[in-house]
Amino acid sequence: MTKTLSFAAVHFSVAFGVGYLMTGSIWVGGAMALVEPAINTVAYHLHEKVWKRIRGRDPAGRGPLAA
Repeated sequence: MTKTLSFAAVHFSVAFGVGYLMTGSIWVGGAMALVEPAINTVAYHLHEKVWKRIRGRDPAGRGPLAA
């Protein structure tokens, strides 16, 4: 979960910076920093859980794309 929170902090910062640079508005940058990364962070966390489950099925830990 620490990795997810670290990722979220970076993502919030990038989203705010891009929103602010594109519009010059702290409010728009703030809104972008809250909405988009929040949704993406949840998606990332779920993605990591799915991959852990997939790796758990493969005894070699290679995942589904291994040849």
